[in-house]
Amino acid sequence: MAHHRGFLRLTTRDLTDEQAGRRTTVSELCLGGLVKHVTSVERSWVDFLLQGPAALGDWNRMTEADWARRADDFRMLPGETLAGVLEEYAEVARRTEEVVRALPGLDASQPLPPAPWHEPGTRWSARRVLLHIIGETAQHAGHADIIRESLDGAKSMG
Repeated sequence: MAHHRGFLRLTTRDLTDEQAGRRTTVSELCLGGLVKHVTSVERSWVDFLLQGPAALGDWNRMTEADWARRADDFRMLPGETLAGVLEEYAEVARRTEEVVRALPGLDASQPLPPAPWHEPGTRWSARRVLLHIIGETAQHAGHADIIRESLDGAKSMG
């Protein structure tokens, strides 16, 4: 997990706040927004480990206002800085590491909350949750690399 977090953070090196908020593709994604999104995802899934399905909410009951607030996780909002976004990501990562160290094991599971993409009755173990966070982070680190290369030609690898 630390490896993929490092790649995502590396992709934002030497950027201004304006650059971190700039869209470079037809998608809504920007580098700062990707870091915010991965931060939110990691925080939510660790909350799930600690609190169960209520921490993730019921996706079937989300309103348009809920979806609009969720969309804010994918962009830099006025007043947000790249340094602030990265610090929040570091804080969430520290918390995740503390929670994982304190777990009695990785086999304890929780039921997933209702969502159109969750099979009713499905449970995820702590191991499965951590693999999900790793996968999400790695996927978005790849997206970030594309955005960064489109922004100024810089690459995280190669």
